[in-house]
Amino acid sequence: MRALERMSKLRQRFGIAAPRVAVHSQIPWYWRWVGIAALLGISAAAAAWIYDAGRRFAGFDSSQVQQELTLAKEELAAARSELERLRAVANAADNRMSIERSAQQKLAQQIRALEQENARVREELATFEGMLSSDARSSAVLTVYRFKVEPDVLPGEYRYHLLLLTPTTRREREFHGRLELVVTLTDGDQSAMMSFPEPADAGASEFKLAFKYFRRVQGTFRVNPKARVESVQVRVYENGSNQPRATHTVTL
Repeated sequence: MRALERMSKLRQRFGIAAPRVAVHSQIPWYWRWVGIAALLGISAAAAAWIYDAGRRFAGFDSSQVQQELTLAKEELAAARSELERLRAVANAADNRMSIERSAQQKLAQQIRALEQENARVREELATFEGMLSSDARSSAVLTVYRFKVEPDVLPGEYRYHLLLLTPTTRREREFHGRLELVVTLTDGDQSAMMSFPEPADAGASEFKLAFKYFRRVQGTFRVNPKARVESVQVRVYENGSNQPRATHTVTL
């Protein structure tokens, strides 16, 4: 009986009904983490490949887009370079136009100056022709020719010019003297007279005279811009005399 019980226990231990036995190998923990990391890397690479394959399948290629972007950047750089070149050409053209305009303005100023000089020469020529007439040749006094007074650019400023001719009896020596302008004007309701040069400018060189045959004189004087100039008289004095040798009056 006991023998049967032992046989039954042996069958239960080593037979079909015996409990299963599992054999496990001991793996270090760091190799387990390496394996997990490798598995995650492989999974990420597979996911990226699947994503890129999906985009290519849908018609989107990142490499082609990158090429097109690079091409667009190159075209933009070329366009900017061309724009800078065109700007440089435009600036050079503007500079040339500015130089040409400046040259034209200077030429126009020179032409106006030449026209004025030509008019002055013609006027003086007519004056000289008049002086060579019989009346002028027989003149025995200092003569004032072509005395004119005109408003100038600034308000209250006037420009004058005249021509002086010495008498034929004293052409061999120089005339030394001075010029004086007497201006009659109306300032408001009052009439007044002004003399130029003023006492402070009595020694001004533009009013001194020294010539032998003839002398052309021109200059400017200024009055109150609100005043109205009615007439201007020029008086020519010889040194050492308080009486004018010649006078001439113009009405404005």
